[in-house]
Amino acid sequence: MSGNCDQNCSSCGEDCPSRKTPHIEKEALNPASTVRKVVAVVSGKGGVGKSLVSGLLAVSLARAGKKTAVLDADITGPSVPKMFGAASRVYEENGLLKPVASSSGIELMSLNLLLESETAPVVWRGPIIAGTVKQFWTDVHWDNIDVMVVDMPPGTGDVPLTVFQSLPVDGILIVTSPQDLVSMVVEKAINMAALMNIPVYGIIENMSYAECPDCGKKIELFGAGKTAEVAARHGIPLLAQIPVRPELAALCDAGKIEEFSGTWLDGAVRTVIGGKTE
Repeated sequence: MSGNCDQNCSSCGEDCPSRKTPHIEKEALNPASTVRKVVAVVSGKGGVGKSLVSGLLAVSLARAGKKTAVLDADITGPSVPKMFGAASRVYEENGLLKPVASSSGIELMSLNLLLESETAPVVWRGPIIAGTVKQFWTDVHWDNIDVMVVDMPPGTGDVPLTVFQSLPVDGILIVTSPQDLVSMVVEKAINMAALMNIPVYGIIENMSYAECPDCGKKIELFGAGKTAEVAARHGIPLLAQIPVRPELAALCDAGKIEEFSGTWLDGAVRTVIGGKTE
């Protein structure tokens, strides 16, 4: 570690003392806002359906009677507005940004709600992206939120580190898929949570199986999943196994994720509301 440490642990060696005990200084929420609980949805790699799970979790929490918000921290790959069919844009009021409300009242904040075009590329360096995520917390009017779901970018780089250091994250949910490499990517996420002293609520396995439309038999497209084994080894609950369903993809593409039917995330909702890790 140099004398001018910038707290960017992704550039440090394993023996860096600041990496082992990182300096954590939480950003203050603006006085007009209230957020009672923050849950980060993370994955060790991309392509496992982390944003889908974030959306399903937010909707499930709202159905359980909680005032819910989604902070889209995946700045370079924002997909939350598309899933929720958010067509309006964020605007400023009394010096704060007003998030867009979904059809069921879920508050949404995403970079795509600020851009003129949702297909415009975000070609920014890490510090600018990390700073934007901080502003989504400090400069947005979050109106009496019970649970904020933070849709994280994949991996363990600058933005996840910024979220864990700057936001008062109460716990994380790890999203994975059934492939054999699940052990490695899940353990990366678990180790980062341990480094930042943040509880892991549990693991959610996406694309666990497909269901035969005729007989209802479960078909394991990727073979027998390893997630339950990894969860048990680390003493972390496997909270949900979400099947492959074309209708889910169709609802997301149509901006109608709030119309999904399914109870896969009921266990995750109970854990998040109760704040338990067992």
